Amino acid sequence: MPKNITGWVLIVLGLAIILWGIYSSYEIFTVKTKVPEIFQTAERGEVLPEGFLTQEEQMQKMIGEQLKGLLPAGFLPELLNLAAWSIFAMILFFGGGKVAEIGIKLLKH
Repeated sequence: MPKNITGWVLIVLGLAIILWGIYSSYEIFTVKTKVPEIFQTAERGEVLPEGFLTQEEQMQKMIGEQLKGLLPAGFLPELLNLAAWSIFAMILFFGGGKVAEIGIKLLKH
């Protein structure tokens, strides 16, 4: 009898993990909640005049200014945060499925 109870608990737990992942993803992709911020834009402290920048820093600044014209501000960190959430959601779905699978195996035996 304890195998049956444990099996059902694992099935319910696995389904709850999957449903929570789906609901959280729905909330994020419909912009009802904000994506967890893992990646952020780097904020620079002190800005040096053009004459004090190294050639590499000047090149990075020029490339950054060109990209600002092509992409909206904060696009790349937002894209990376969405990708990170998608990977986490896939892990939740896989893990919840495995937990439910263990519960099903306990019910069968």
